[in-house]
Amino acid sequence: MTLVLEVEYLAGIVFAAIGPDSEVPDWPPQPDRIFSALVATWASHGQDHAETDALRWLEQLEPPQIIERGASPRTPATVFVPPNDPRSDRKKHALGVLPALRRRQPRRFPATRPDDPVLRFVWLDAAPEPATLSALDRLARDTSYVGHSSSFTRCRFTLEQNTPEMTDVTAPERRVYPGRLEELRQRYARFEKSASGNDRPLPGPRVMSRPTADQPRTNHFADRWLILEHVGGEMPDVRACALVARTIRDALLAGYDRIGLGDRIPEVVSGHSPDGKATHSPHIAIVPLAFVGFAHADGHLMGFAVVPPEDGAILRDDVFRKALRMLAPMDEDRGRRILTVRTKEGTPRDAAFSIELSPSFEASRRSLDPVLYTTRARTFATVTPIALDRHLKTKGQARLEEIRTQITISCRNVGLPEPESVVADKHSAIEGAPSAYPSGKSPAWLRWRAPASLASRQLTHAVIRFPEPVDGPVLLGAGRFLGLGLCRPLDTER
Repeated sequence: MTLVLEVEYLAGIVFAAIGPDSEVPDWPPQPDRIFSALVATWASHGQDHAETDALRWLEQLEPPQIIERGASPRTPATVFVPPNDPRSDRKKHALGVLPALRRRQPRRFPATRPDDPVLRFVWLDAAPEPATLSALDRLARDTSYVGHSSSFTRCRFTLEQNTPEMTDVTAPERRVYPGRLEELRQRYARFEKSASGNDRPLPGPRVMSRPTADQPRTNHFADRWLILEHVGGEMPDVRACALVARTIRDALLAGYDRIGLGDRIPEVVSGHSPDGKATHSPHIAIVPLAFVGFAHADGHLMGFAVVPPEDGAILRDDVFRKALRMLAPMDEDRGRRILTVRTKEGTPRDAAFSIELSPSFEASRRSLDPVLYTTRARTFATVTPIALDRHLKTKGQARLEEIRTQITISCRNVGLPEPESVVADKHSAIEGAPSAYPSGKSPAWLRWRAPASLASRQLTHAVIRFPEPVDGPVLLGAGRFLGLGLCRPLDTER
């Protein structure tokens, strides 16, 4: 038996985006968006018990396959909309409620024109009980839009005896999971209390390829990242990425202090166990996102990303998100949250910086897309050099062999298979990435800078080939939690 959800966009156009800052449409609609639309209908029905059970049954299923015939994105025009009304009980804001004096902020509404307005979501080998199917179909038939409220739809659930023709199939990118219904319910309850709109639920996690015996997923890091896009201030050179990453980490820790939980920071955030020692459990890494790997790339930093451990649960944690909201208040003029990261007072002028970063779960530019780093591949090349775990003791050819041995051990230590080949070099194989170290007569700012704990480490770039495909991201070496040793899949044919 095959469960099918048919969705028809009645107006022939779809307005949908992951967040208010999105400039590209979210197409095709993902299972998490469909599920959220059904939950909205469930709430309007009065949270019927039979429909509640049906939604809980649905969230247990594996992600469906999406049958759609392609679409053409429509270039969104920039429009200017007023932000929320300012408080009129304060003199300095009183006039701001007048229509002629209200501020305007730029917004875009990405849209897509599907080649066929009818899509089908197919759950193979899924056979709900008649009561469950009936409840799901009631929800679907009363779901009048999916995406923006102007994206009118006609929906229905059917149970088919035969497997439908699986042509024009698109694999889902995001999914739902057990407990998603309850999460959406709690988010909405907090939204009603605060009336601030700051409790927007996270998109569903990315769909991972199912591990097999010959292709296990062996990676301590998740492929769903919190992107910190650079939106203001003078960003330091990529060679100082470890220093900036440490400052961002310190800011996250300060966020817990500001909500009164400085003594209960989880190990996954702090990287330290309760006794103050370095934790042996997986914890977050902060990596640079630079303009590299493209034609004419110059390696300048475009932002950073918080990379959680494999399950990515910390990014869905209420306390973590509360700390982040405290650090990154909403800027009404720009319509986005802004996290200001700066060095401490007394930092030498040539090392001081103050930058503005905007947290998001969607990449607004190609160089900020985690997919560039998380794709499954056999060959990876370093974007930032690896900080070797031990000091080198040899010279010449023996030194290269020592480097290869250390990189091999580093791969093994993070759960990756032992490489079949490692080519170490001063230069990166990724266009635009700076060399591991400059020539002797180069100015000091061309050298990589790192915290004191990493300052004496030997740096090296490398190309690493594994005997089998592995999942990114690949982060290696002593500085992997501060952005050093960040690797990117390499197009081996090219």
